[in-house]
Amino acid sequence: MAKVKMKTNSGAAKRFKRIAGGRYKFKRAFKNHILSKMSTKRKRQLRGMAIVSDADTPAVARMLKDK
Repeated sequence: MAKVKMKTNSGAAKRFKRIAGGRYKFKRAFKNHILSKMSTKRKRQLRGMAIVSDADTPAVARMLKDK
């Protein structure tokens, strides 16, 4: 009898990518629409990817089923 496979959290799989050293990167929130009222400084600071904090890394790993 085959073992049951662990399912990945599909929402987390779309939002997080694994990088070297067992860390995860993600895109910042609040940068999709109604950007005209947001300051240029705020939009600039939301650019690029960020790294998941050490405290949240185990939770993300659990959702993506890789440790």
